[in-house]
Amino acid sequence: MALETILLAVGPGDADRTDELAAAVVEVAGPAGATVDLAHVFTESEYEDVLDRLDFDADLDIHPDEVASRHATIREIGNRLDDAGVDYEVHGAVGDHGSSIVDLAGEVDADRVVVGGRSRSPAGKAVFGSTAQEVLLSSPCPVTFVRGE
Repeated sequence: MALETILLAVGPGDADRTDELAAAVVEVAGPAGATVDLAHVFTESEYEDVLDRLDFDADLDIHPDEVASRHATIREIGNRLDDAGVDYEVHGAVGDHGSSIVDLAGEVDADRVVVGGRSRSPAGKAVFGSTAQEVLLSSPCPVTFVRGE
C-alpha cells in the first residue's frame, strides 16, 4: 500500500505537543514523499471564540480552512513541515472532533491518520469521551497515536 496522504489532525489540546506531532509525521511522510493534510477541528463554540479572537468580520462567510490556517498550532507544525521539505495543505472543520476527523480522512482519501492524545482513566473516558479512541475505532485507514505527557 503506497503512502500518499497523511491526515494530521490537531485540536485545542495539542499546542503542547507540536514537536512530537510534527516529528511523527515527518518521520513517515518524508521518506514516502507523502503529502500531509494538516487539519484543525473546532467545535461550534471553539469556532465562534476563535473568530472573535482573530477579529474576523462577522458579516463575512469565513471558511474553516482560513481560520485553521491562522491557528498557532497549525502554523507551528506547518513551519516544521516546511523545514523538513514535506508538502502539506491546511484544512479546517467545525463539528464533533472525532467524527469530523474521521470524515476528513475519507474526504482527503488519507492513507494514514495521525492524532495526539494523553492517557486517561477509564472513568475520564466514560465521562468526557475520547476523540482519539473514536478516531482509532472509526477511521477508514490506519491511525498513529502520538501520546502526550
